[in-house]
Amino acid sequence: MALNYWQALVQGKCPSCRKGNMYKYSIFNPTKFTEMHSNCPVCGFKFEIEPGFFYGAMYVGYAISVATIITVFTAINILYPKADLSIFIGSIVLAVLLMIPVNFRYSRIMMLYFFGNVKYKGEPKQQQ
Repeated sequence: MALNYWQALVQGKCPSCRKGNMYKYSIFNPTKFTEMHSNCPVCGFKFEIEPGFFYGAMYVGYAISVATIITVFTAINILYPKADLSIFIGSIVLAVLLMIPVNFRYSRIMMLYFFGNVKYKGEPKQQQ
């Protein structure tokens, strides 16, 4: 049974069949979290729709970084209203650095899901 649209997006599944993984390794693998399948291992969908398609993911990644910065700034402002500037800067830098794997992956996943104009093709046909 295929996942729904949002479950597939969160789990990093192929937007075409919603079964195959987009990435080869876990997000927690610090040296290989960037390695992506060129085609879906289940349905064969080519992830890079056109040359340079994922350059647009930099803009999505920028938006994720800005959201992270605003969230951390607001949280510190609410929890520690008299915090020193160094606390703000250190916390923001640490949060952005820790978010690199998440930011990298989800900027590409969201780019493909939101801007790739990919149609869901349903369950791949079983060969007999």
